[in-house]
Amino acid sequence: MSRLYEVMFIVRPDAAEEDVDKLIAGFSTSVTNGGGVVKSVEKMGRRKLAYLVRKFNDGNYILLTIEANGAVVLELERRLRVSEPVIKFITVRIDEEEKRLAKVKALRGTRRKLSAEPAAAPAAPAAPAEASEAVQASA
Repeated sequence: MSRLYEVMFIVRPDAAEEDVDKLIAGFSTSVTNGGGVVKSVEKMGRRKLAYLVRKFNDGNYILLTIEANGAVVLELERRLRVSEPVIKFITVRIDEEEKRLAKVKALRGTRRKLSAEPAAAPAAPAAPAEASEAVQASA
């Protein structure tokens, strides 16, 4: 079963740009050879790390969005772990989060429709109240 994942990894700051491009291409072919699809590749640039990682204070951040099954993700993580220029990585499954956000948006849409309807017709509740007063007066 194919699921959607975000894989963020940090490459050493002293790695050349063409080496980073080769690394990304290698990871992308690893995903596609396993039957997955690379949705997007985003180079986020050089940023300062929150703490010292392998004696580096900063690194080049890369974000891959992939659609694949678990075996492909395990192989990608293995490759990330053994590649020398990668100093840190994390993989997050995001399909459940997208389902949750879609549900919240749908709920907000129904709330907006419901809140718009009572404001448009305030006279409707007044009629039953007059009828109940007429019933009480006749009794």
